[in-house]
Amino acid sequence: MAGEGDDVKLLGAAVSPFAVRVRMALHLKGVSYQYLEQDLFDKGELLLATNPVLKKVPVLIHAGRPVCESLAIVEYVDEVWADGASLLPADHYGRAVARFWAAYIDDKLFPAWISILRAATEEDRTEKLEDALAVVGPMEDALVQCSGGKDFFAGDSVGYLDLALGCNLFWFKALREMFGVTVIDASKTPRLATWAERFEQTEAGKEAAPPMKSMVEHAGKLRAMWAAAAATK
Repeated sequence: MAGEGDDVKLLGAAVSPFAVRVRMALHLKGVSYQYLEQDLFDKGELLLATNPVLKKVPVLIHAGRPVCESLAIVEYVDEVWADGASLLPADHYGRAVARFWAAYIDDKLFPAWISILRAATEEDRTEKLEDALAVVGPMEDALVQCSGGKDFFAGDSVGYLDLALGCNLFWFKALREMFGVTVIDASKTPRLATWAERFEQTEAGKEAAPPMKSMVEHAGKLRAMWAAAAATK
């Protein structure tokens, strides 16, 4: 296996969907690595040294060299540990489509569900949920387009786009736990809801799932921080 035996470390946080994305990719590719949990509220020297520009997780350190940003890391992992099934589609067009939707998820869907978490009132939360549902809607068609009617975006098995969206599912469950909201609604996006249930039962999904208690506690800290920042304005 290419890269096998090299020193591999991952700086992450159990509650970070982006770190979860990378952990699932490493699991799928069978890469052994050392996982180093980071405190997102008190960032350590190693994180700041390896990602001085963005100062955030995840950071993959391979043979002493850092790779930053989760989607870039997933592609790096797919290329370096090339044995077995590729995470990205084999054809150029398929890869371009997968990258487009992965960027859509990070640029549109992630901010949408974070806005639900940030909402200070029930009325605001309801409005933000509607915004999130509007963002989720096109992913139903993307699933049909990319999967070819099979179980996952990548077809018969989990791939790049499955990881891009799947890493957010654990936080969707946390939002439902905390506020009773449903981001992937089976009545609006039935195929996507079925995919989500299937993805959560995969070995990679189970392996990287953050503890619900940790997510709820982290959400509480974030909401307190946002409230304090709003009060000073």
